[in-house]
Amino acid sequence: MRRRRKGERGAALLTVLLLVAVIAVMAATALERLRLSTRIAANAVAIDRARGYAYAAETLATTRVTALLRQSPDRVALIGGWSGRPFGLPVPGGTATARVTDGGNCFNLNGLVARAPDGSYAANPFQITRFARLARVLRLSEGERIAAATADFIDSDDVALAQGAEDASYRGRRTAGTLLADPSELRAVAGVDAPSYAALRPWLCTLPLAEPSSINVNTLLPEQAPLLAMLMPDGVGPEQVRALLLRRPETGYASTDAFWNQLSLGGAGTAAFDARQQTSVKTSWFRLAVDVVAEGAELHETALIDARRLPVRLASRQWGDAP
Repeated sequence: MRRRRKGERGAALLTVLLLVAVIAVMAATALERLRLSTRIAANAVAIDRARGYAYAAETLATTRVTALLRQSPDRVALIGGWSGRPFGLPVPGGTATARVTDGGNCFNLNGLVARAPDGSYAANPFQITRFARLARVLRLSEGERIAAATADFIDSDDVALAQGAEDASYRGRRTAGTLLADPSELRAVAGVDAPSYAALRPWLCTLPLAEPSSINVNTLLPEQAPLLAMLMPDGVGPEQVRALLLRRPETGYASTDAFWNQLSLGGAGTAAFDARQQTSVKTSWFRLAVDVVAEGAELHETALIDARRLPVRLASRQWGDAP
């Protein structure tokens, strides 16, 4: 039998070592994929459970809001400390916390248009004026242009308003032509830059209807005074409104007339009739924020509660960090 030379024995050994190395890499890769798949499956189960806890928090929140409205059907005020107060849900190995606040104390971007009988949307000049006034209260110089461009972005036609912007301003892209689903869509409007959006965002909402939001004078916080100042003539600042809100009765005002009379006596002048119609002593929309931390999963939810009829119902929900 022929004897193997040393070079042949070395090549055979090298081949074996390479095969062992390749098999080891393949085994390690397979184990890593198995470990990753196991973790993904475990995370999916944890997220599903966290969503279940969030759904339970939604049910508890809607039940509480229904009870609140049935207890005081003629007005909604901050008495009782319900607004923003966290209430927990028993969760194995974690926490689930929910908070309810007034969801109508905001400027509804979708109110910049009105729905016509044929289902189309037309610009609402009164609300364009209100939005521009809010921008001035916030010391934004481009308020009129932003208000008109936003109304053009939502409305159904392709005719630009004065200082507005239609399809031609978007380099071939079409404007939305429908109601906005989230205030973040304002960033897509022509002329809205990051500083303008950051200044406006805390005061905005997108209620699912083409109507202005109704400001509840009993639940509006003093720091939210600009939302009422936008309804007043130029020259009336948030300070006068804030001072009145700080003197508000604990049980709230019985009617909006009582509030506006007090504001007029304080030297703020008289608001236009359509502006007074944009206030209320009741709340039709509530905002719900849910935070769940359980079994290694962390989940955040924001939801909108429709309280126009009892029992109240959940109108929409979003997963992710609150804006």
